[in-house]
Amino acid sequence: MTEHNRTDVVVVGAGVVGASCAFHLARAGLDVTVLETFEGPAEGSSGRSFASVRAQWADALNIELSWRSIRTYRDFERNHGLAVGYRASGYLLLVPDHAWADHLKAVDLQREHGVPVDVLDTAAAQAITPFDATGIAGATWGPADGVVDPHLAAGAWLTMARALGTKVRFRRRVTAAEPTGTGWRLRAGDETHTCRYVVNAAGGWGGEVAALAGLDVPVAHSRRNVYATAPGALDHPLPMTIDTGTGVYLRSEGDRLLFAGAKPGEVDGYDVSVDWPWMEQILETGSARFPWLADLPLDRTGCWAGTYENTPDHLPVLGEAAGAPGWVNACGFSGHGVIQAPVAGELVAEEIVEGGVHSVDIGALRLERFADARAESTGMVF
Repeated sequence: MTEHNRTDVVVVGAGVVGASCAFHLARAGLDVTVLETFEGPAEGSSGRSFASVRAQWADALNIELSWRSIRTYRDFERNHGLAVGYRASGYLLLVPDHAWADHLKAVDLQREHGVPVDVLDTAAAQAITPFDATGIAGATWGPADGVVDPHLAAGAWLTMARALGTKVRFRRRVTAAEPTGTGWRLRAGDETHTCRYVVNAAGGWGGEVAALAGLDVPVAHSRRNVYATAPGALDHPLPMTIDTGTGVYLRSEGDRLLFAGAKPGEVDGYDVSVDWPWMEQILETGSARFPWLADLPLDRTGCWAGTYENTPDHLPVLGEAAGAPGWVNACGFSGHGVIQAPVAGELVAEEIVEGGVHSVDIGALRLERFADARAESTGMVF
């Protein structure tokens, strides 16, 4: 027998973005239902991420979204009494000679937005994370950047949303969506959900979910591998450190090291199997910058793979879709969903409750930007 449910908003996806949206909508007084394909929260891209957050960007919009979100994580336990695992362990960006001038311009922009960032010479940077300084002009250090726990964050938002009456339904994959004239009707398993608004927070599946509604949302999964050393490999913690010239990045997790780097030409699609040959390439490339990396014992059982939810310009798709009243996208964060989830929830609630986003200009994030041509990527994409 089909179960019929009526609610104000259905949020599709219980990752960090969907969970944040659910809480902020419920806090605004709306009746919210969350539908999630997996058996629990943050089991897609969120829980398989590198879980690092930074406000060091080269464009004003990403700086604003990220810095607002980091401050939310920083104050979360004080404001809500729930931990999200935020640690201001820092972010160190190593910058090659040819990119140094542009990078310093980005620092000026970050500081204009109130982001704490220090410019370091190579010696000062080496005191934080040892590296071979060949070809490196300098580094920047973000002391408020760091890590969060995406499982804790998603769980916290859902806990608070439930306390406000939100219903969270796991193992409910949305298989159909149709407009009703006053909203939307979704099918998920043996349930039908009728609502005024749909929030598409399905991550890398956002394009598939949107296609059910006849929308072309260009989001694709792109695998990212995370490799790990054995426990005890490090005798002191290391912050998130990125060799921006090669894209290799690493940080400690307890007394082990995590390291990674995007693989050029990775085929789109959901794939969470670990690419072992790519680990050898990352070790070779990474050891040229971090010679000590080659001597650390590895632990294959500690490695994993997840996916970025990429758009062509590596910016999220956010806001109500033109021509589809009540359909609000919040997907395609291109590996930065954990970073920007707090403010994403705020903006989605603003869009729905106030009839538009007024606190920040999200014109560059709306789906309609892809109508004529694919936008170019912004800088500093890792």
